[in-house]
Amino acid sequence: MTRRFDIIIFGATGFTGRLVAEYLNTTYGVAGSVAWAMAGRSRDKLARVRDEIGADAALPLLVADASDPAALADLVAQAKVIITTVGPYQMYGEPLVEACAKAGTDYVDLCGEPAWMAKMIGVLQPPASRSGARIVFSCGFDSIPFDLGVVFLQEEATRRFGMPLSSVRGRVRKIKGGPSGGTVASLLETLEAISRDPSLARTMVDPFALTPGFRGPKQPEGESAKYDELAKSWTGPFIMAAINTKNVHRTNALRNHPWGRDFLYDERMMTGDGPVGQRRAKNMVLATRAQNIALGFGPTRGLLRRFALPKPGEGPNQHQRETGRFELLFIGQTSKGDTLRAVVTGDRDPGYGSTSKMIAESALCLVNDVNRTQTPGGVWTAGAAMGMALVRRLQANAGLAFKIDG
Repeated sequence: MTRRFDIIIFGATGFTGRLVAEYLNTTYGVAGSVAWAMAGRSRDKLARVRDEIGADAALPLLVADASDPAALADLVAQAKVIITTVGPYQMYGEPLVEACAKAGTDYVDLCGEPAWMAKMIGVLQPPASRSGARIVFSCGFDSIPFDLGVVFLQEEATRRFGMPLSSVRGRVRKIKGGPSGGTVASLLETLEAISRDPSLARTMVDPFALTPGFRGPKQPEGESAKYDELAKSWTGPFIMAAINTKNVHRTNALRNHPWGRDFLYDERMMTGDGPVGQRRAKNMVLATRAQNIALGFGPTRGLLRRFALPKPGEGPNQHQRETGRFELLFIGQTSKGDTLRAVVTGDRDPGYGSTSKMIAESALCLVNDVNRTQTPGGVWTAGAAMGMALVRRLQANAGLAFKIDG
């Protein structure tokens, strides 16, 4: 495609959008090897962000509103790929992603809203297939380190053992970071949608909700306190497993099931060994149940939205982002009993410091590293669309490390 820009960041005045712009400016500059622009509703706010991140005045600013289809069509026609951080996507995302699908413009977002994603797969696949647009949801902490952690481990297992791993356990060993208002808003809007349509609750708990036409075997449960002999740790529920497990199974399906049609995957939070670890795991179960009950009540959600939680545009400060970290452990086994372990780490807080780098490099991977013969138009996961090409890019540029453990 002949387009004016490699990347346009839509929502650059929001908390995460600004971080993405800051990363691109610091890493690639303006008018350098990457042609990029910032877009949003207000030129004045965009100019303020441009000044605050220290970008050159030559950085283009584009005005478009998420509710204006004509403006969005004009916007996406100028870019090879759109990065959007404007959520909740179920409220604001559909016009933009539909414009990309029609125009042949690649698209990456930070969506962790599986009910909306399940709906949009059917809507977007036909036009994206015709136009050549690669639509890639979930290009932040949910779900890149988990999705690509499994891809990385499976690639190494096939090389070492000559066969894939029939089961993989994803374990969160360490995590340090805080939520932003956008993440909170997405969670609350998902709960509001479930209150209006209770059938959506089935989508949230279905590990194959994003693999239309395919259902694999029953997957391991992730809601209890459980000792993991392979990880040598007690484990409890991990809040993001509901989205990550779906993306991992979709990656396997989009790749024509190289890991088998009976592949098993689950995610849990490690709480430590011994009685202390057991107590932490049980407390995590109780806290999760209490939280789910409380959030099921509309008045509770209203109070949280109004008083207790960060508002959209708010999030961790620079010190919190730079001192945040995450470490994930993946343990896989073949059908013959061979075991392989990998560790994925990030050098910033997962939701914002690392996420802003992950989504930017995902966009650049589509632009520079993955052609349309390898990855034609359609609705993809990061693991299926970019795979090891994105692993290499994240290790080179984004502070992530993927290593075999032992």
